Amino acid sequence: MTLSIYNTLTRRQEPFTTVEPGKVKMYYCGVTVYDYCHLGHARACIVWDVVRRYLQFIGYDVRYIQNFTDIDDKILNRARQENSSMETVAERYIQAYFEDMSRLGIKEADEYPRATHTMNGIQRLIHDLEHKGFAYPADGDVYYAVRKFDEYGKLSGRKLEDLQAGASDRVNIEDAEYQKKQYPFDFALWKAAKPGEPAWESPWGKGRPGWHIECSAMVRDRLGDTIDIHAGGADLIFPHHENEIAQSEAVTGKPLARYWLHNGMVKVDGEKMSKSLGNFTTIRDLLDRGVDPMALRLFVLMAQYRKPIDFTDEAILAATNGWHTLREGLLFGSQHGKQLGWENLELNKSQLEKFEVEKFTTAVNDDFNFPGGLVVIFELAKELRKEGNIIVHQGKTATSADQLWQKWQTLVTLADVLGLTAQPEIEPISQDSLSNAEIEDLIQKRQEARKAKNFAESDRIRDELLAKDVALIDTKEGTLWHKMNN
Repeated sequence: MTLSIYNTLTRRQEPFTTVEPGKVKMYYCGVTVYDYCHLGHARACIVWDVVRRYLQFIGYDVRYIQNFTDIDDKILNRARQENSSMETVAERYIQAYFEDMSRLGIKEADEYPRATHTMNGIQRLIHDLEHKGFAYPADGDVYYAVRKFDEYGKLSGRKLEDLQAGASDRVNIEDAEYQKKQYPFDFALWKAAKPGEPAWESPWGKGRPGWHIECSAMVRDRLGDTIDIHAGGADLIFPHHENEIAQSEAVTGKPLARYWLHNGMVKVDGEKMSKSLGNFTTIRDLLDRGVDPMALRLFVLMAQYRKPIDFTDEAILAATNGWHTLREGLLFGSQHGKQLGWENLELNKSQLEKFEVEKFTTAVNDDFNFPGGLVVIFELAKELRKEGNIIVHQGKTATSADQLWQKWQTLVTLADVLGLTAQPEIEPISQDSLSNAEIEDLIQKRQEARKAKNFAESDRIRDELLAKDVALIDTKEGTLWHKMNN
């Protein structure tokens, strides 16, 4: 099965083909840097990170661009609150962004253009729109004339007449900006300078760009007139992405993007995340509370990327338990490789289990079905965990070292496509922890209690071991055990 993806623009799933064979130009609408990144940002960044990784895995050369909006009313408001500057606020939260993404295992984009670094491209695009009759100046501002673009609304499915009818009670005709517009839904391309705000020289006077034109200019400057994938959150479909299309395509006469992809929103305990509800959670707060970054990645990838997800304590606990299972499989090589005679742990992709890789790609090729890909990965992890327990308790396994090597390589490679990686941890020795000899001694005492039909004592020993993070598995061949925090 070849890759097919759901295109927001056409509202259907389509085979994936690129402008240039073998190459993908991909743009993700990044963050406005006025605060720390939250769970919604985590989901979006993880999803598009994995989309990029997967495209590379199946052979594409991907050029991935992610912007920073570093001039915006929210940034200016934060600067005023702190008696600081726009530049200082933006730099602080850009640095915080990189710190948070590093903790989540997000690969850096090929380039991070900023709005303030793209001023020439922004003004050039506005000039072209004005020259073609799609924009008009008004007292230092410049507006986009939406009625001039016949296809306005094609991404969101909204019609101007419906928008106008729905907004009739909300429009303030006394508003100064409203009075400048030729039509209520025209939007600002350039805003005249206001006292105390940063401003740039332009043919229309000193001012700053509107939000929508920034992305159109950055896409054009970094990737050209038509790209393959334009990605972002579903909340950006209208008006941001709709306006990007209107701006870019009015100038070039070409599609801005072949495929428009949007990730679903994040709720917290069934509610929309907001500071007013007190359920606003930043990435760093969550990770500082002890949530494993890989468990958070797993939580995101366990859901279909276009659907909403609900962040609850139960959901993150399930993802954490799932990560423990996966982590055991991923660490199989470092824990048992020497005993199996593996001379080194360097991966060789030519030795992967082709059937498992095909199952994985068949699943993910269906509109980036990462939950389906995870099924394959978990099957491999559980098999390796089982083999690891057999090796620990019986000293050997009936499965050949070569078979295990191939299985482990396949697991590590496929998990890495999803950005799920594990490193052996050097854990401090706790006074409460049990040595292997002490564990085996308690298991022997439990066996004796069971033979004597003293099940209360047998259960007490099991509970004692469980309290020390030692889980028991009773099999026909005897009792197996493993430390849950390893």
